Amino acid sequence: MELKVAFVIVCLWALAVTSTEAGIPKCCIKTKGEIPFRMMVKVQGWTIQHSSGPCDISALILRVKGMRKPVCAHPKVKTDLIMLQQRLKQKKQKAAY
Repeated sequence: MELKVAFVIVCLWALAVTSTEAGIPKCCIKTKGEIPFRMMVKVQGWTIQHSSGPCDISALILRVKGMRKPVCAHPKVKTDLIMLQQRLKQKKQKAAY
């Protein structure tokens, strides 16, 4: 009987440890103000980190093709990134004609 109780306690402890690790957010600690053009062309997507949430600073988290870790950029980079992606899209459309 005592072995069953010990097993249940160990299982509950393991569940508590794994669930608390999953609940810790990964935040950008510092941001880059300038992102190289070569890197901006390879951006596949982004998310916005708000300072009002669990993280201390606002940031733009970029997922870049060929890079394992995301890049933390200053939120003002978003406007440059959107303009660049629009230009590349227009260029592809013109090349298709």
